[in-house]
Amino acid sequence: METGTILRGVVVVIAAYLIGGIPWGIIVARLVGGPDPRTVGSGRTGGANVLRALGPGYAILSGLLDLAKGIVAVLVARLVGGGPALEVFAALAAIVGHSRSPFIGFQGGRGVAPGVGGLLMIEPIVVLAIAPVFFIAVAISRYSSLGSLLASASAGAMLVVLTAVQHLSPVYAFYGVAGAGLIWYFHRDNIQRLFAGTERKIGAPPQPR
Repeated sequence: METGTILRGVVVVIAAYLIGGIPWGIIVARLVGGPDPRTVGSGRTGGANVLRALGPGYAILSGLLDLAKGIVAVLVARLVGGGPALEVFAALAAIVGHSRSPFIGFQGGRGVAPGVGGLLMIEPIVVLAIAPVFFIAVAISRYSSLGSLLASASAGAMLVVLTAVQHLSPVYAFYGVAGAGLIWYFHRDNIQRLFAGTERKIGAPPQPR
């Protein structure tokens, strides 16, 4: 591989990480004069905690902006002609940036929204297929975390199967496994609370930190 190609890939991945690191939940809160999402609930900056801090309207806005992180990361890789491997690593970098943002002391969300954004660009049919998994799980349990965990696992498995059936680049299967793995990793405390029966439910009053 040429040095120029390697350097281009490194630049794209770093850019994707920085794009993922934009803390939209905090930015939206400051623009509307609402409480910083880090001061309530889980202390995270993702959509579920923005919902607790600012309500559904601003949570949807913040979630869409976080979703765009994964979309833009893959688009940047495509614009430079990086191919499937660079697209996947850019999408993964956006997930990591979202959860470990360099702009807020390496804190952030769980990586779900940018992960879905990247998946929309890589294999959009998977997003359509797993959406019911998320919404049904949340509707029944009222746990956003449980919906995210089940949906990400389903997405990873489905992407692996589609990669094999459609003879896609194996790197897409890697995105399915690694993307779901990162999301589960960033949900470690949620998983512990789910098993302990202390996880926060959607609609419960936000608890100050």
